[in-house]
Amino acid sequence: MKRRLTGFSSAAIKNPRMEAFVFRRRAALAFVAALLATVMLATGYARLQAVEHEQYRTRSESNRIKARPILPERGLILDRNGELLADNRPAYRLELIPEQVADLAATLDGLAELIGLGSEERERFEQARRAARAFNPVPVRYRLSEAEVARFAVNRHRFPGVDVVPYLSRHYPHRELLAHALGYVGQPAPEDLVADASGRTAILGEVGKAGIERRYETLLRGEPGFERVEQNARGRDLRIIERIPPRAGNDLILSIDIGLQSAAVAAFGNQHGAAVAVDPRSGEVLALVSLPSFDPNRFIGGISRSDYAALVQSPSRPLFDRAVQGGYEPGSTIKPFIALAGLETGLRRADQPFLSTGAFTLPGQPREYRDWRKGGHGWVDVRAALEQSVNTYFYRLAHDLGIDRISEQMRRYGFGEPTGIDLPGEAVGILPSRAWKQAVRNQPWFPGETVISGIGQGFWVTTPLQLARATAALADGGRLRSLHLLRARRSGPGEPVEVVATEAPMAVLERPELLRPIHEGLVAVLHGSAGTARASAPVGYRMAGKTGTAQRVTRRGNESLVLDELPFDLRHRALFIGYAPADAPELALALVVESGGSGSLTAAPVARRIFDAWLAEEPGAEQPRAAIPSEQAAATDSAAIDAAEQPPADPERQP
Repeated sequence: MKRRLTGFSSAAIKNPRMEAFVFRRRAALAFVAALLATVMLATGYARLQAVEHEQYRTRSESNRIKARPILPERGLILDRNGELLADNRPAYRLELIPEQVADLAATLDGLAELIGLGSEERERFEQARRAARAFNPVPVRYRLSEAEVARFAVNRHRFPGVDVVPYLSRHYPHRELLAHALGYVGQPAPEDLVADASGRTAILGEVGKAGIERRYETLLRGEPGFERVEQNARGRDLRIIERIPPRAGNDLILSIDIGLQSAAVAAFGNQHGAAVAVDPRSGEVLALVSLPSFDPNRFIGGISRSDYAALVQSPSRPLFDRAVQGGYEPGSTIKPFIALAGLETGLRRADQPFLSTGAFTLPGQPREYRDWRKGGHGWVDVRAALEQSVNTYFYRLAHDLGIDRISEQMRRYGFGEPTGIDLPGEAVGILPSRAWKQAVRNQPWFPGETVISGIGQGFWVTTPLQLARATAALADGGRLRSLHLLRARRSGPGEPVEVVATEAPMAVLERPELLRPIHEGLVAVLHGSAGTARASAPVGYRMAGKTGTAQRVTRRGNESLVLDELPFDLRHRALFIGYAPADAPELALALVVESGGSGSLTAAPVARRIFDAWLAEEPGAEQPRAAIPSEQAAATDSAAIDAAEQPPADPERQP
């Protein structure tokens, strides 16, 4: 049975007009969408090509082009005669770029098996890696041997991101001879990093850590260069696209004379101490000795923890710079300056007699400040007081001057202030005064302290540098100069030498003629019939000087100390200051021998050998020792002087 469909017609099923309308609407929407997409695409292309072109180009280039710093050659250091004191030697180091290493721990383990990598080296690598950017090379090991370089070259394919790099390593050919003055270089700390030409942080390599190397780091290190290198996907270099060469550091020419330095070190033998030799006409330091010393080459590339601990824990303190940082009581070496203060203030005349009876007492006090000769020296003037080191003369003079005038006069010669030496860490010592004691100890000043200040005891602390500077002022007619080591510099071998300007000297004496009696007294110390150091008088030239002894332990009451019976580390320090030739000084010297016991017996012979080396006709050739008939007697007198120069342990302290 057929069923009829009702409600539908062919007209309702097919409507061309409606279909055309829907088509046109859909086409318009599609056109608008396509147009919008085209506009957006065109805008994006325009932005990429016009606005952000450089940014994306740089990113693209960075995937195949690497910028890396080129370390400059460190400047050389030479002595005044052109002898090399610090140079650079070819070496190899192993470097790793962290971002190119997939498994850092496995890579380090593999390197340890291949060429050896200690725990300390891994620790240093980790510290450097944390301080550097991931794309910068980080040193893993320095100073690879040729055998290690060869082993790595064969296995290079196993270590992507690791490479052997040639470089110049610092070297000190004279080793311990000049370690404290030159200092040493080491690996940079985070604060030592600087930006390279590409604006990134570059590791400079070795940087100065002490001495001249640290003081003139900016001059010595030069300026880093950089290069842009095209690399393949495995990080291998294909070609150098751009290269800006580094600028080498300046060569430094020091005032040091390595021949005199060597002679001064040899003059000490096995004894510990310090010496500073100065040209009094310029303030140039010709020798700077601190003993014992150390080998600065051990610090290059990183010193091992055990080696460093051995240096630090050594009782002899080889890392301590005694010449620059050491503080010592000056003992009787201060007497020439106290004598000058008496003449300058008018409290004494050069020919004014003084009766030495063997002891000095303050008014109303029973305590005796004794002389070294029992019964005294009789009548002496300032010349004889210096020649024979008459303690009572200087006790009385110090009491008459008073501590205020002593402090004022001694400051003129540079005591209690820096010498101007171009080395880091210089000590300034202590110039005793009322103000100093009140500020530091919150105590008043006592007359007994003034008395012993006249012979360089009590609160006095001086450095060998200060004593050398003040002695140079005596030798140069009362002109005080700043001490310096840098003499000249140049931009490279064969380039013109630029002499470094120095400060003008400062006149410290209003009447330079007052130096004449002081000079005569100091010459008599070596060449006089009663001179305390006549056993060390040279032959062929005249020498002026003064010995001194600084105590390590004090005596009780009026008891005497037997120096030879003291333990070695408690024996007194022996000092000497002087200049030569006496009538036209070329060299001023200050030295201290630790545990030397006697300035006359120990320090003066060391000084004599140093002067001989400088003034001998042939450098390094020592002149024959003077034949002095009374040498044995002089030695006996010297021991008595040094024992008696020690003040009472507890001087009267009545304010």
